[in-house]
Amino acid sequence: MAESWVIRVEDLVLSFDDFTLNVPEVEVGEKEVLGILGTSGAGKSVFLHCLKGLDDYRPDEGKVLYRVAKCEECGWRERPEFIGEECRKCGGTMEEEIFDLWGAPDRERKRFRKRLAIMFQRTFALYEEMTVIENVLKALEEAGYSGEEATERAIELIKMVKLEHRITHLARDLSGGEKQRVVLIRQLAKEPIVFLADEPTGTLDPQTAAIVHRALREGVKEKGITMVITSHWPEVIEDLSDIVMWLENGEVVEMGDPKEVVSKYVEMLEDVEKPEVEVGEDIIRVRDVKKYYYSIERGLVKAVDGASLDVKEKEIYGIVGLSGAGKTTLAKIIAGILEPDEGEVKIRIGDEWMDMTVPQERARAKMYIGMLHQQYTLYPHRTVLENLTKAIGLELPDELAKMKVLHVLKAVGFSEEEAQRILDKYPDELSEGQRHRVALAQVLIREPRILILDEPTGTMDPITMRKVAKSILHSREELDQTYVIVTHDMDFVLMVCDRASLMRDGKIVKTGDPEEIVKELTPEEKEEMLREG
Repeated sequence: MAESWVIRVEDLVLSFDDFTLNVPEVEVGEKEVLGILGTSGAGKSVFLHCLKGLDDYRPDEGKVLYRVAKCEECGWRERPEFIGEECRKCGGTMEEEIFDLWGAPDRERKRFRKRLAIMFQRTFALYEEMTVIENVLKALEEAGYSGEEATERAIELIKMVKLEHRITHLARDLSGGEKQRVVLIRQLAKEPIVFLADEPTGTLDPQTAAIVHRALREGVKEKGITMVITSHWPEVIEDLSDIVMWLENGEVVEMGDPKEVVSKYVEMLEDVEKPEVEVGEDIIRVRDVKKYYYSIERGLVKAVDGASLDVKEKEIYGIVGLSGAGKTTLAKIIAGILEPDEGEVKIRIGDEWMDMTVPQERARAKMYIGMLHQQYTLYPHRTVLENLTKAIGLELPDELAKMKVLHVLKAVGFSEEEAQRILDKYPDELSEGQRHRVALAQVLIREPRILILDEPTGTMDPITMRKVAKSILHSREELDQTYVIVTHDMDFVLMVCDRASLMRDGKIVKTGDPEEIVKELTPEEKEEMLREG
């Protein structure tokens, strides 16, 4: 236990209809980082929401205590390192306070909550009609900065997350990754007592994730702010944390030294065996395909520049490369979502070849192609069962529909018990990883012949990723399905793909088995596409 603690959790129990979080005892010290590791649905986000004091997360039992410095004159609170110092708000003396988060009156709890910063995954608390610089200055103003001091601090924060080129852009016009970075620096501008980060890099591309990761290190850890961070990626937790808590199914499995806990967690990761499968004849043919755009900022963009490839029936084929290489554009052309400017795309349905540049033939082929987009969506006001049936026009008798849904949920990595438990839940009641798997199930349940998956592992923890890899390999063998997997995740490609094409700047520079592709990667590509770098 920490000698000079900032957060103390005592015998915490928080129950929902089908889930209970049970954390007996935890202390997080001054300037210390607690990392919380666990698979999707383990209870990581629930724990953070409880630490933040959000209304729907009041514990049934136990306490959440904060040790802080408080000015008795004006009530301003700071980190405990300021105990005994002068209050920067009114000049009074800062004294030690033990604040009982859930024992305090609601009004006082909500006031205290403002001194805790939190980053949620996929939630962007920004002023949409304000520019990036205005958003940051607004947060600094709320923290007591003004004039030249505020401007200098805003510039420092914007540089930290490498958004100098977006300083005058409206928040609503930013990409998801850019919004996430603005959220981060707005929270840092508060100079909080504690920084809570819920999967801050879970939904980001590798390049943006590296920027956020570095900013958390420089702006939180190295500034001495106590932090609690959740992640399903062991390397993120090991790198940033001083102490690690491993959660599974709401229970603390292990707590201690980052290397030791992470090592035990990684031991759970099962190897994925890739059985040999006899593939068929060509089912996809792409010849000299080009797709160009004109951008005001970048001029002529050659998104796809003369790409050619063949995919065989029952093959699992990867299209790999860094962000901006042209992978997704090529996948959308194959799926019939985009038309090429030049070139030939043909899909074989039975014994007939459909020309994807001919509207009638493209319409017929699209009936047999399923695509899971990187920015997937589920119907928020429909349950999981409804999302996988009525919402997508799947009309079956109730019992048959339920049987089919349970089957496909198990195929994407849910256990029988988990699948039963989430049927009547709404998407916002699921973890990010669970939502991702339900979205994959929504594509699979239509029984397409060709499945195109755009960044299918983006939000998955390593254990879930292996389950999905096994389900892809199993469905290929059992259902004769063909997969095209678009990804920057070379580890996943090595797990599941028979062949892959490496893209750079819209061109295919190498096609071969995954091991051959690894040899072709540049140092930059290896760093961003291989978890072992």
